[in-house]
Order: sequence, then structure tokens, then C-alpha cells
Amino acid sequence: MRLAAGQVAVVTGAASGIGLAMARRFAAEGLKVVLADVEEGALEKAADGLRQDGAEVHARVADVGERADVVALAEDVYGRYGAVHVLCNNAGVGSGAEGRMWEHDPNDWKWAFAVNVWGVFHGIQAFVPRMIAGGEPGHVVNTSSGDGGIAPLPTASVYAVTKAAVVTMTESLYAHLRAEHARVGASVLFPGPHMLRTGLWESHRNRPSRYAKQRPRRTPYRSLDQWETAMREAGREVRFTPVEEVADLVADGIAADRFWLLPESEHSDRQIRARSQSMLDRAEPSYLEHFILD
Repeated sequence: MRLAAGQVAVVTGAASGIGLAMARRFAAEGLKVVLADVEEGALEKAADGLRQDGAEVHARVADVGERADVVALAEDVYGRYGAVHVLCNNAGVGSGAEGRMWEHDPNDWKWAFAVNVWGVFHGIQAFVPRMIAGGEPGHVVNTSSGDGGIAPLPTASVYAVTKAAVVTMTESLYAHLRAEHARVGASVLFPGPHMLRTGLWESHRNRPSRYAKQRPRRTPYRSLDQWETAMREAGREVRFTPVEEVADLVADGIAADRFWLLPESEHSDRQIRARSQSMLDRAEPSYLEHFILD
């Protein structure tokens, strides 16, 4: 589809990071943007900033892990604008899990799945039937990650599992939309190719009490700045991709009806080839050896 002034874009997880960058890019194209996020203060700040730049913005607090919140968001948007042309199911959280998989707090899995997997499905179910029925060109972008979407980082296994699920969900969505001959496309987004400065590292600040840890962490949460400092002290180069580049990738991908929103990267390509070859050879997953801990 061609992005055009007057269209409506809905972005979840839009108060900061990738979500806000996508909203800014859509607004620059003349779209009306709907920002949804669980963090009210940051959401209002983001919306005010876009309005100051001349964008038409509507903001609504929503926890995508709660189906009722996403259904209410859709009702609100369609009641206000009568159509949605772009849907970005972007909200995501880190799980806060630590240790081996069998040591994880079950609520780490429940919370991560509620937001990262169920949140995407809730968005699809609340918006896509109406997008199809509207008969206008549209597009759905679901945010995955190279961590899980391509190959898991075992030290973040909960997150990786959820992001792998997003890939499969989006592949299935693509097939279903084609079977319906819908004018709605689908893409799966792999932000990168390098690290991103987003609020994902501080996800725990918005963790609902219903998913509270059943036992305290053994170690304190580490911020992105702390992680970056540790990497540099260990002599490891740290590179970051500006979130604006991710937003450009999304906008260009929608225009090209591109399914895989996967930036060029030798590292990612090596992982894809190694994982595929391991499957074809029915061999052990040697591509994980670099990450296996003692």
C-alpha cells in the first residue's frame, strides 16, 4: 500500500523507542496517528511532542496483554476515525527471568507471553476483520526480534520464545489474508541490525501486580547504560541502530509490501544460514555454541 495523508495508523508500545519513531514517521507522511501504551505519563508526553510538530494524534492507555483494553482501543479508533490503514503491534517487554530455564519464575513466562504474544493476537483480532471489511488498502506490522525470530539468545530464552512465536503468527496471518484476497498486507519486523536504545531494558517498571515475581531476583536489574559500560570495559564494541532507521525500514517495507522487514546484516545472514543448514543436516544446533554458558 502507499502511505498517504489522511490515513490512520495505530501503534502500540508507542510512548517511546521504536513505537514512537514509527509514529513520527507516519505523521511525517501525513497520517493520523493513534498511540497506545501502558505508561500514561510517557504516552502523553509523546503525543504532545507529535502535536507540537503539527501531527493529528490520539493517545489511549492500553495494556495489550488485556484483550478488553485492545478491543476498547479498536472501538475508540473506529468511532473516532472510521478506518485503520496501518496497524503496528509493537508493544513488548523483557521477562526479567534469570538463571536456567527450569529455574525461571512462571510469572516471567506469563507476563512475557501476555504482552509479546497475546498482545499481537489481540491486535490482530480487534483490528484486522474491520480493516478487511473496510475494503481499503492496509497493512499489519508485528514486531519480532533477531533474538528468537532468527535464533535464540539462550540467556534471554523467555523473550526469544515469544519473539519466535510472533514470526509464526505473522506467517500464518499473511497466508490467511492471501486466502481471503484481502487488500491488507502483513510484515514481521526485526529491529536492528544492531542494539537499540529503547525502554525494553526497564520493562519491569510497568510489570502488573498480577504477574509479580513469586520470589525476588537474585541479582538487581541491569540498565542498558550499565550493560553498555560492562561491554566496553570488557573490550567489546557496542553498536546501536537509531530507532529512526527502523521506522524508515517499516515505512519503506509497507510501501513495497515486503513481508520480511529484516535489515541487511552479515551476522543475521550467518545465523539464518547456520540454523537452516543445521535443520537440513539433522544436526546439533552448533549455531548456539557461541552463547552456551559454562
